Amino acid sequence: TLRQAIPVIMGANIGTTITAFIIGFQFEEYSYPFLALGAFLLFFFKKRKFDNIGRILFGFGGLFAGLQLMSSSLMPLRNAEAFNDIMLSMAQQPLLGVIAGMALTLIMQSSSATIAILQSMYASGLVELYAAVPIVFGDNIGTTITAILASLGATVYAKRAALVHLLFNVFGTVMFLLILPLFLQYITSISALLSLGPEMQIAV
Repeated sequence: TLRQAIPVIMGANIGTTITAFIIGFQFEEYSYPFLALGAFLLFFFKKRKFDNIGRILFGFGGLFAGLQLMSSSLMPLRNAEAFNDIMLSMAQQPLLGVIAGMALTLIMQSSSATIAILQSMYASGLVELYAAVPIVFGDNIGTTITAILASLGATVYAKRAALVHLLFNVFGTVMFLLILPLFLQYITSISALLSLGPEMQIAV
């Protein structure tokens, strides 16, 4: 029933943030050993258990290797005046950041990928936390579009579940935009208390 589906949808929204925390642990220097070990298990072991472990390790290795490449390729943006102007506009008008996050997620069809890029940009000093957080909010709204598209040809119950997903993220975004300064102060305090790095601040 829809009543049973709603808590699952809420839990899925929380669960997907775990990806951001994993990325925040900065395993980039171990990416190629992960890739090598994963490939070794995939090619030289036929048991299903080893095959699954190999896929997991190879996937993590590819993820962190990709993040390392993205971080290095994004560095020239630091000196781009147009990029700095855009980031300044987003810091001054959080709604623009929300729209940008939605657009990026719609294009990439993955909120985890866009948040990973944002984490790299924030860690490199390309974007301030005040501009980054609204983009994260937009990512969360943008990722619901996939569910909405999937529900178009489905039953009315699927459409209702997709609508709940959208409304849950929209209401959450509106609520936290209204208290954005207090929320950022809270994140900064928690980060200082736990000595979290830039990537983990975005994950929080």
